[in-house]
Amino acid sequence: MPLQLVTAPTSEPVTLTEAKSHLRVTATDEDTLITSLIVAARQWAENFTGRALITQTWDYFLDVFADPIEIPLPPLVSIDSIKYVDNDGVTQTLAATEYTVDTAAERGLVRLAYGKSWPGTRTQANAVTVRFTAGYGAAAAVPGPVKSACLLMLGELYARRETALVGAPVASVPVSAEYLLWPYRSLRF
Repeated sequence: MPLQLVTAPTSEPVTLTEAKSHLRVTATDEDTLITSLIVAARQWAENFTGRALITQTWDYFLDVFADPIEIPLPPLVSIDSIKYVDNDGVTQTLAATEYTVDTAAERGLVRLAYGKSWPGTRTQANAVTVRFTAGYGAAAAVPGPVKSACLLMLGELYARRETALVGAPVASVPVSAEYLLWPYRSLRF
């Protein structure tokens, strides 16, 4: 699925204060490390669920138009633009009146407006680019179980900074974090 991040989240679902409280850390000398682990935990949760947690903008590339166009990263907030390479090789922007957007579907959908048809595109890879915004919004809107899973993953990353510790059991993703995230997985059937 050809996706390219355009605008990364400007915040995280878990604050540094929440993370330090969860980790029982009071000093500030590891704040940089903990901040990077918060980002890693969010990215892991996003990859596991197939969702955007905090508002972010993406480009989704298609070779041709489809009806509907299923946006692969829920929850969909908006379609910012749809651009395509026409038969003459010129990049065009499709007017918003040519399509409708369904943000209520599990995965957002873009459909042709009534009586409209998709324009012709040049036969080439990535002839259509759908720019969209996805995510729950600010950190306060991210579901509690997802935040809890991020904290559990953060704890694992913080406790096990190396891939292997001599004499320690081999650890992977905390099972409880996966259990918390399963209801939020965006699955295709």
